[in-house]
Amino acid sequence: MIIRKTPAEIGTMKKGGHILAEIMEELGKMIIPGQNTHEIDERARALIFDIGGIPIFEGYGGPENPYPGAVCVSINQEIVHGIPRRDRILKEGDIVKLDIGMKYEDLITDMARTFSCGKVAPNAHKLMKVTKESLEKGLKKIKAGVNLSEYSVAVDSYVRSFGFSTVRELVGHGVGRELHEDPQIPNYKNGGKDVILKEGMTLALEPMINEGKPDIKLEKDGWTYATKDGKLSAHFEDTVVVTKGGCEILTRK
Repeated sequence: MIIRKTPAEIGTMKKGGHILAEIMEELGKMIIPGQNTHEIDERARALIFDIGGIPIFEGYGGPENPYPGAVCVSINQEIVHGIPRRDRILKEGDIVKLDIGMKYEDLITDMARTFSCGKVAPNAHKLMKVTKESLEKGLKKIKAGVNLSEYSVAVDSYVRSFGFSTVRELVGHGVGRELHEDPQIPNYKNGGKDVILKEGMTLALEPMINEGKPDIKLEKDGWTYATKDGKLSAHFEDTVVVTKGGCEILTRK
C-alpha cells in the first residue's frame, strides 16, 4: 500500500531532509586521500544524534546480520551498502558513494551522493556526471497524474545514450513512516504494473548506474553489492514529495 503523507508529515520530512543534506555536505568534506571510512561513519552518527535524529540504517536487516554503520560507504566498483571499516582507507582517484538515512521526529528521509576523492580519471568523472544528470532528468517527470514509469524511462534512456547501464536488481522506494515503503521504483521500465503518482507521495529516487554491464554480485559480508565485471558504479539519491505541478526535493538545502 502506498502511503500518502499529510501536510504536517511533509513539513517534518522537509525539515529532516534539509538537516540530512547539511550532514551529507559535512561528510563530503571528509572524502580525501588517507581517510578511513570508520571515521566517516562515526562523524555521521555524531551529527545525527546531535540534532536529535536516529541513524536508521544502523541495525537494519535483523539480528542475524544487522547493518553495522550509520552511513553506507561504497567505493569504486561497489554499488551500495559498503560497510565502513577502520581498514578501508580512501585513496586518490577513488569515487566514493555515501548513502545515509535518518529518522527525525518519527519520519525518515534518505539520500545518497557520489564524491571524488582527489582527482579522478575522466571515465569516472563522466560516470558521476551522467548519473547525477539522470536523476535530474527523472525528477522532471515526477508530478501528480503521471505514470511512475516515465521517471524510469527518463533515467534509463539518458544513461544508455552514454553507453552506461542501469542496475536492475536494486531500486528506489517509497519512504517516510518506514525506510522502505511501496512503491518500488526501478530506474528502467520493467514491464510491471505501473503506478499513477498522486500528491503527497514521498519517494526515494536513486539511480545506480554502472560504467560497464548491469550485472551485480553480493559480496561475502552479505551487504555490499558490487559490479560483476569490476567496473565503476555511481549513485545519487534524493527524497521527494509529489506535488500537483511537479515534485519538491526534500533532501537539498
